[in-house]
Parts: sequence; C-alpha cells; structure tokens
Amino acid sequence: MSKAAELAALIGSQSALSNRNLIINGAMQVAQRGTSIAMAHDGNTGNYLIDRFSMALGGTHEQLDGTYAQVDDHPLSANGKSLKWTTGTAESSYDADEYVYFAQVVEAQNLQHINNGNSNALPLTLSFYVKSSVTGTFAVGLFKEDTTNRIFNQTYAISSANTWEKKTITFAGDTAGGGIVNDNGRGFYVNWHIAAGSNAVGGGSTSGWKQYGGLSDWADGQATNAVATTAGATWQVTDCQLEIGEQATPFEHRSFGDEMTRCERYFQRFVANDAYTAWSVAFSTSATSAKAHLKYNGKMRAEPTISQSNTGFNHGPQVAFSSFNTLYTGLDLTWIDMNIGNVSAANVLGHWNANANTAAYVQMDAEL
Repeated sequence: MSKAAELAALIGSQSALSNRNLIINGAMQVAQRGTSIAMAHDGNTGNYLIDRFSMALGGTHEQLDGTYAQVDDHPLSANGKSLKWTTGTAESSYDADEYVYFAQVVEAQNLQHINNGNSNALPLTLSFYVKSSVTGTFAVGLFKEDTTNRIFNQTYAISSANTWEKKTITFAGDTAGGGIVNDNGRGFYVNWHIAAGSNAVGGGSTSGWKQYGGLSDWADGQATNAVATTAGATWQVTDCQLEIGEQATPFEHRSFGDEMTRCERYFQRFVANDAYTAWSVAFSTSATSAKAHLKYNGKMRAEPTISQSNTGFNHGPQVAFSSFNTLYTGLDLTWIDMNIGNVSAANVLGHWNANANTAAYVQMDAEL
C-alpha cells in the first residue's frame, strides 16, 4: 500500500492514528497463561491461552484433540508471534453438531462509537494474516450478544498451503436489532471458525446482519473441516485488527506494556520469579489459618475469580496451603483466608509466597 493510500485509508476509517484497533493483543504477544495448552474432546474443550483469545470445541467430537499454542512464526517479523492450532488425533468423520472456533469478545463499553443499532451505524473492517496446512473456504464473523442477538458471517479462502496470506473483510454497520448496552459486559464476539458440521452452517447469516437463529447461523459459510479431520493439520493467525471504516489500515503496533495493561483488565497471573517470591504480607489468625491481601496491577473489568497453585505462608518456617476462602474481592484488590499447616499460634507475621516452588502462581480471572 502506498503512503497516499495509507493516508486515505486512515481518513476513511474515521479513526485516529492510534487506538483504532478494537481487538486487544492482536499480534499475539501476551500469553500470561503459558505458551501451549492441550485441548481434547473428552477433556479441555474450551479455554484461553494467548490473552483475550479463547478456543472452543463444540458439539460431540469423539476423537479430536490437539494443541493451542503461541509460536514464534510471523508473516512480517523475524521474531513475531502467532496463534497456532495443531490437530493431534483427527476426527474420523465430522458430525452435524460439531464445530471448532477461536474468538475474542469485545467489551460493550469499547463499542459505543460504532453506533450499533441505529441509522448511523458504522461499517467495520477486519484484517488479519492466516496460514494453514489446509486450503479451502473458512468462515469469520461477528456475533452480537447484547440487547438482541445478531450475527453476520463472511468467508475467506486460503489458497496456498503453509503460506501466510493477508485477509481483509468489511462488515456493514448494523442499523437494526437494538444497540449495545454501555456497560462492562459482552459487546460482540469476533469468531474465526476452523470447522463446522452441517447443523452449524446454512442459516443465512452470510447475507448481512440478521437475528441469530441458533446453531445453523453460528459458522455459516464454513466449507472445509479438513483441519479437524486431518492429523497434524495446522491453522495460524496473527496481526488481527478490527476498525471502523471500509478500508483496512496498517496494523496498529502497540507496545508490549500497553497490550499487557489492556489484557490485565481481564486476566492477571502473578508468577514466581524464583523459589522465594513473595506477593504480599500475611499474618496468622489461628494456628491453622492466615490472612493476606493482594493488590492487582490496575483495576479489572469486574470482580475476578481468584485461584492459586503451589503457594504458601512463610513465617520463617515454610507452610504450604492448598485452599483458601475469599473474604473480599474488589476491582483492584482481594483479601483471602488461607487454610494452612500448623504454625503454633495466632498473630504470626509472614508472607504469602511461592512455597519454594518456581511453578507457583496466583491468578485473577475477569474474562468476558
């Protein structure tokens, strides 16, 4: 794209040079949960790995499993990242009710300027790079959950196997179906479909925005299931951008710190830097319990669910604990009551720490 065309696209998008990408972590840089997770029809069928991007195996898959990973592979950067699915055990035949997709849910408060649901509704353009070992036609779409369920799917073709291709798709503004409530709930899903059985296609959602009619609308337009039915098949995506306007502008590269801060509104994981990592001061309230508080890295979207692994209470001697009760959970901090081993007395000062385990973590989850 020439500089003149880039400028024209930016003007046509009605967006500022910055903060135009509605997708968070579109370059797949932030992955607080780790770099790989196993997914399986009889185990983990829905989860996050790369921040803000969830994966789901829907329906009744009988064999399918595989790996969702953050990998060092990018169409433009020698050291960039992408999201990658690799099929392990393939589905022997694809049943009507089965479907697989990746999604990012955009918070409703971040969508007020698109004027959804009235005559001033603005078009949106989605752009991304995709690479797959399987060629064919794939579906990608927007699903609005707020007020009235609405959906609009479109398709793109992967023409060359194992080759990065850039795709650009424009969605007309939705002038019907009610607006998006101005709150911290789900605004809409951006869905990349990998496979879909016959019950999940054919609902007519590729013709434009329509009332969501159920599963038949979900992955409308998906024309290949070979990623799910081929052992070792791969599908990758990166540089995902959703912006106002009918033209795709160059991908908005935000700093890692900026993307991390945006991601931490929805999920935070405090990991052990070493065996002696301590997250907060704690004190025993009896011989078998201790209280601690934890300050988050900024305010979260909603009161999060708190969980931990391998942490403990250090008061000189180290005491492990495997459970706790949440006394208070706010948008910026939490208080917990640990169930701990015997420390002999109350009012013993110590730390909530990594319990000499470098795999220890505390996490706060407020995902949409």
